[in-house]
Amino acid sequence: HKRNCREHVVRDFLQDGEGDFSPRENPSVHSHYTALTITREPWSKHGAEQEAVGVTHGCAKASNGPAALPVTAQTLFRPDEDGQTPRVVVLVGAPGMGKTMTVRKVMVEWGEGMLHEQFDCVFCVDCKGITLPKEVSVADLVLQCCPHWQVQAGKILDDQKILFIFDGFEALGFSLVRPEAELSSDPREVKPLETTLMSLLKRTVLPEASLLITTRPTALQSLGQCLEGEYYAEILGFSAAGREEYFHRYFENANKADMAFRFARGNEILYSLCVIPVMSWTVCTILEQELCRKKNLLECFRATTGMTISYLSQLLKHRDRDNPQVLQRFLLQLCSLAADGIWKHKVFFEEKEIKDRGLDQPDLLPLFLNEKIPKEGEDHGSIYGFTHLHLQEFFAAMFYILEDGEEVIGDSGGLEKDVNKLLESYSESRKDLNVVVRFLFGLVSQKSVEYVNKTIGCRISPQAREELLEWLQQRHGGVSHPGQVLKVLELDTFHFLFEMNKKSFAQSVLGRFADLDLQDIKLTLYDQMALSFCIQQWAGLGCVTLRGCSFHWGDPGVQLDVSRWQEELHCPIHLLCRALQHPGSALRVLRLQWCRLSQSCCVALAALLAEHPSLARLELGDGALGDGGVRLLCEGLRRPGCRLRVLR
Repeated sequence: HKRNCREHVVRDFLQDGEGDFSPRENPSVHSHYTALTITREPWSKHGAEQEAVGVTHGCAKASNGPAALPVTAQTLFRPDEDGQTPRVVVLVGAPGMGKTMTVRKVMVEWGEGMLHEQFDCVFCVDCKGITLPKEVSVADLVLQCCPHWQVQAGKILDDQKILFIFDGFEALGFSLVRPEAELSSDPREVKPLETTLMSLLKRTVLPEASLLITTRPTALQSLGQCLEGEYYAEILGFSAAGREEYFHRYFENANKADMAFRFARGNEILYSLCVIPVMSWTVCTILEQELCRKKNLLECFRATTGMTISYLSQLLKHRDRDNPQVLQRFLLQLCSLAADGIWKHKVFFEEKEIKDRGLDQPDLLPLFLNEKIPKEGEDHGSIYGFTHLHLQEFFAAMFYILEDGEEVIGDSGGLEKDVNKLLESYSESRKDLNVVVRFLFGLVSQKSVEYVNKTIGCRISPQAREELLEWLQQRHGGVSHPGQVLKVLELDTFHFLFEMNKKSFAQSVLGRFADLDLQDIKLTLYDQMALSFCIQQWAGLGCVTLRGCSFHWGDPGVQLDVSRWQEELHCPIHLLCRALQHPGSALRVLRLQWCRLSQSCCVALAALLAEHPSLARLELGDGALGDGGVRLLCEGLRRPGCRLRVLR
């Protein structure tokens, strides 16, 4: 009978997933499950003085300290330092962090006989999807979980090592306070559902059984009141190695996986957000679509804001469609909280701040904020933080461009929706606002405007785009004089234009400038893609000077098979040279000095020399071109289309 049940469990849990996702979004556990990183500790050590949200600053905790572990049944229930094996483990994580996928993995492992030394039987109660009767015994629960058993449930529970899993405990939504006298000690005794569950949690029934409870942080307080001796495991998301592994599991094709991972790794903000499993899934899904269309991610102009909006869309799927005003008001207040925190260098918020803004809505709050409840004896309330710092910056940017018809008042008195004040602060001293400003430009793009209006019923201010245009035009030299050549000297200008992704806007900004001059910058793949996009819209660009800049295609520590990339990457400056060849280019001077160019760069340079109609001056310095590199350059110089007059 047990073998029969195992077979059914493996079939059910290999493909079965959360109801919000389509089958393509719910791949096989075996093919796509990637180990998550957790910290595990007993409740007595689990306090608010530690970092309130595990992934707020990426995966710092995941890479440091002996407590960082991959999530498996073995690690969740391994003995502690004193040799005590936990009987009750609470797995905590924000939405999209991988709690349900972990449960599916545990069930499949049991079904395939991998946990036989730990547990004879494992029963999973899906608190979000299962319909439970008002009165039930523990034996009835077992049959609800595994209807394939052909024997009496009472016999199953005799002399067995049992693990009960409650997945999505917060969805039950009822009080767990019950008098001790009402609790049951007999697994066959029928009691009200709340009493039966409480009896399992309090361990008055089947005291030798183990419990694994997955929950969002919002349910921790009520759970803590009825559990004893429990251990808490907080999901921190994917480690650096886990992110790369996930991409390879998702794509299966090694070539596509390499390209997609390099694309994500080359964007610091996006890569940091991929610590959240659902964000990794969102990015992989979008890149898969791009690869189907273009077969080359170097032509993919999906910027950070667009990816983050897709993640937000996934979070809000099927939420409050019947009452959009509730979601709209909630998001406006959430954006106010985020902006208030950014100005005050604040990533943690007290319970009073949440309630004062009306954010204490159990169906919406856990989607965006993680909660950490205080330790016993501490007199302050819960502490909240955004699931990731970059998400706080995203919502802070939304605060400045959403029209809400009224001023949103923060606890500091009043928070002005003044885009110019934000931009001036960034220009003068607050360079930590860079990501907020980057999201600001992305959010006023046409696609963002349409999505925000359609999905949450909020309008983005049309005035914001004009203010951004004026600020960008003025920041590089102010009013020009006759004969004066204006230069773009800041890389972030290209980031901002790339995020907006509107060609006419980029042309309006760059039309006043004739030169590009950047020094001593490590250019990531994202930097190069932003630069490439802007150069292609820059008809008046006459001189490009890059001094001491290096070109990188991803994490130098990640070794990939370069042969797979030969079609896309002729050399590190491939994107730059291709962009400079756009129709109508007026480039006259190209300086690449102390940029550590190698022989491989000369193929692209030779093609540029051979075909560019106006390039008259090329200056290279301190490279490692070698004899072979110079020969390649000479091939370009010999071509009849070469217009070069000066080579240094």
